[in-house]
Amino acid sequence: MNDSTPAPDERDRLLSEAVALRSGGGKEEARERLVALAARLPGDAEVAYQTAWAHDVLGLEAEAVPYYETALAGDGLTADDRRGALLGLGSTYRTLGRYEDAVTLLERAAAEFPEDGGLRAFLAMALYNTGRHHDSVRLLLELLAATSEDPSVREYRAAIEHYARDLDAIG
Repeated sequence: MNDSTPAPDERDRLLSEAVALRSGGGKEEARERLVALAARLPGDAEVAYQTAWAHDVLGLEAEAVPYYETALAGDGLTADDRRGALLGLGSTYRTLGRYEDAVTLLERAAAEFPEDGGLRAFLAMALYNTGRHHDSVRLLLELLAATSEDPSVREYRAAIEHYARDLDAIG
């Protein structure tokens, strides 16, 4: 540990304070604190993830990317944080017009976390952006059939699932 690297308890305190600021309305101050902490702990996946998130909530998507990439390249994220970082980075790639990158990342993320409908929804959007409209609609129909509590959707669930598999089917 060098002079600029905080001790573990100080790291935890600084991280908690910055996250609380972000949640409490001090988004810009939280971002500044997290950038400083990430500079002191460049390999810390959790700090990188929180720093990426702080940029995202301020609409600074391009600045969030390297922090998301650092978070996902390292160890130390909980499964929930890893899922959040994958969704955040995939969504950010899409927002920045990096559609193929978004599809590649979100396909991998959806395979890793198949129960996460949010990942599949963002994947469907990225598929649409790449011109893969059929795949996009198929994925959205599958998600709708699997997750909707709407009685009229539930009533036709089997038909929706059937047509999701073959959108061009007749009868």
